[in-house]
Amino acid sequence: MSTPQERYDETFVDEDWYARDLSGERYRECVFREVDLTEATGTGAVFESCTFANCRFNASEHVEAVFAGCTFERTSWFDATLEGCKLLGSVFVGCTLRPLTVRGGSWRAVVIRGADLTRLDLAGLPLQEADLADSDLRGTSLRGADLTRAVLRGANLSGADLRGAALAGIDLTGARLRDTRMDLAGAVAVAEQQGVLVDEA
Repeated sequence: MSTPQERYDETFVDEDWYARDLSGERYRECVFREVDLTEATGTGAVFESCTFANCRFNASEHVEAVFAGCTFERTSWFDATLEGCKLLGSVFVGCTLRPLTVRGGSWRAVVIRGADLTRLDLAGLPLQEADLADSDLRGTSLRGADLTRAVLRGANLSGADLRGAALAGIDLTGARLRDTRMDLAGAVAVAEQQGVLVDEA
């Protein structure tokens, strides 16, 4: 079987990729504007340092895809599924990210500031160094997620589930924690970051 050719430094504008099979396709430093990827599917697609502006990934399904260092501007992921996908260092600005189904993968160092992420299930997800500042995470499950050195400054975590999450070096400055669920270790870690002296004696 031939290896799909990598597309490099190309621009795609106002194209209809509805239900396209992206399996094995590779794009590097490409620009997508007004591209309709509704119900697109595929396994192992790779997008590196690409820009997506005003695109639609609605109801699309991606398995083990890689979006590394990509920028998404005003792009809709309504009802999309990401299974085992890596969004390493990608930036989301003004995007629709719910409802969204996430199964495994890694969102390390993603930047998703001020986004509506309410009630998403991000349990167990690697989110090290992610920037989720000012995002709405009410009712979101981050149970068992790795939030090491993540930025949640000003985020609304009311009713979120952080039990079992790794919280070392996390920035919760100004975050709202009303009814946020944590285990003892997490609560102690957060308290110590706020300057509380925890005495276990």
